[in-house]
Amino acid sequence: MDSCRNIFCVGRNYRLHAEELGNEVPTTPFLFSKPTHALVLADGREIVLPAGRGEIHHEVEVVVHIARPYEPGMSLSDVIDRMALGIDFTLRDVQSELKKKGHPWLLAKGFPNSAVITRSWEFPGLEACLETGFSLLKNGQQVQHGKMREMLFNLPTIIQFAGQHFGLDAGDIIYTGTPAGVGPVADGDQLSLIWGEQVAGECLIRLR
Repeated sequence: MDSCRNIFCVGRNYRLHAEELGNEVPTTPFLFSKPTHALVLADGREIVLPAGRGEIHHEVEVVVHIARPYEPGMSLSDVIDRMALGIDFTLRDVQSELKKKGHPWLLAKGFPNSAVITRSWEFPGLEACLETGFSLLKNGQQVQHGKMREMLFNLPTIIQFAGQHFGLDAGDIIYTGTPAGVGPVADGDQLSLIWGEQVAGECLIRLR
């Protein structure tokens, strides 16, 4: 995405992911945000993540780009013009401590390079997205796979909820949630983000 104003993320939007972390399955969309400093392109580059702060987990997600200011009643094709894949990196040990204290997740979710994103492509419409799988490979092995039809809250619901409660404008992006299979990354891991059968982006992890 060439420009980014706000980064919104949907938490616990796949039932099996919520359950694998022992979280309650939400009954309404659960959103949080990341600073724009977190955004980094998965174009084959090395991505530096913080060492010494506990496990860092990968969470592969579909990302949508908002084309124009949201107004109630707008269709998805009016609101979304492009899409990509992304990784919501999470300092899992830090997040666990924050949750125990009832504190916001920003320290666990908002560090530099925690919002990986591939180059974007034209949004093909909701039906095409629902039928296309997406995956994350770690060192050539598939560790996560999902389809958007498995989301607890679909794209229209997410857009309506975010637009109503936070506002959406041109340049905003939304990470729509991760399927099950999240896990830690290590120094030297090669990650590949797959849309359908195509490699959408890659990156090499460095912990420092």
